[in-house]
Amino acid sequence: MDRYKLSKRAALRLMAGAALLPALPTGLRAQTKDDYPNRLVELVVGFAAGGQSDILGRKLALQLSKELNGNFVVLNKEGASSTIAARYVTTSKPDGYTILLGGGSGMIMAPLVMKVPFDPVKDFRSISLLTTAALCISVHPSVPAKDLNELVALIKNNPDKYSYATSGAGGSDHLTGELFKQAAGDLPLLHVPYRGAAPAATSVMGGEVPILVSTLSSIYPYHAAGQLRMLVMTGEKRNASAPEIATAVEQGFKDLVAETSNFLTVNAATPKEIVAKLFNATSKIMSRPAFLDELRAAQFDPVTGSSPEATDAYIAREVVKWRRVVERAKLSIQ
Repeated sequence: MDRYKLSKRAALRLMAGAALLPALPTGLRAQTKDDYPNRLVELVVGFAAGGQSDILGRKLALQLSKELNGNFVVLNKEGASSTIAARYVTTSKPDGYTILLGGGSGMIMAPLVMKVPFDPVKDFRSISLLTTAALCISVHPSVPAKDLNELVALIKNNPDKYSYATSGAGGSDHLTGELFKQAAGDLPLLHVPYRGAAPAATSVMGGEVPILVSTLSSIYPYHAAGQLRMLVMTGEKRNASAPEIATAVEQGFKDLVAETSNFLTVNAATPKEIVAKLFNATSKIMSRPAFLDELRAAQFDPVTGSSPEATDAYIAREVVKWRRVVERAKLSIQ
C-alpha cells in the first residue's frame, strides 16, 4: 500500500476535523457590505498633524466611527504636496480600509506640474466632496497697498522688488499665485516656496518676503493681530469668517477665482458596495447642522450631498481649469 495515499476512513476523519475548525477571521474573508467595517480603517491625510486637512480628517474620523460603528483613525503621510499619501492609498489593498482625504493640491494640481506615481482619475474612486475653501493674498504691514489694484501697481512699478511666499511648490497656494500673475497681466512676481503654511507666514511676518498666498485658516489670526494684512479673497463670494475682505472679482479681477478642496476617495478597485456605504454615512454626517457649524468655525466651506459622480465631475472641471494655468505659466517641477 502506498504510504502517501490516505485511506477512505482517514480522509473522512480529516474532513470532519476541518469542519470543526473556527471560521477564518472576518478580515480574511471576502469583504461584503454587511460586515464592513470590522477592523481598523485608516483615513490617510497628506499633511502633518495640526494642519487644516488634519483637523478635518480627525473630525470626520470621529463621526465615521460613530456612524458606522467602527474604528476610523487618521494616518498622516505628509510630503510632496500630499502625493505620498495618494500613492500609499493606490498601493494598499482595495477593500475600503484605507481611505484618502484627498485635496486639490495633491489630487488635482500637483499631477499637472510634477511626475506622480499614480493617475489621479484612473487609480481612484470618489466617495464625496466635503469642503472647499477660497485662498487669500496678504502682505506684510509695511507694504503700502490697501487693495489688489494698488498691489499690482506697486509690482509693475518695482518689477525686481516683489515676490510671494507659499506653503510649497505645485500646490493650491502656488497655482493661485500664478493665476493672480496671469489675471493681472503677467506680473513679474517671483515665487518663493516653503515647507508648509506656517514657515511661509513666518517669513512674510518677518519681512523676508512681502506677499503671501495661503488659505484663510492659515493666516487669519495673524491678520486679526495686525501682523499681516489680507487684501483679497479668491472665492466667488465673500467668506463668512472674514466678511470684511473683498473678493478679487469685486476688485476687478474676474478671472481670479480659486479654491482648495477636500474630498474622500479610495483605491479604484474598491467594491462599489463599500463605496456606497461610505457615501451614505458621509452624507448623513454632512447633513448635520452641528457638524457643519464645526467645519465653518474652522474656516471650511462645507459641501453637502455631493455624490461620487458629482465629485468626479468637480475634479474633472478643476483639472481643466488648472491645466490652462500650468500650461500658460510653463510650470514643471522635477
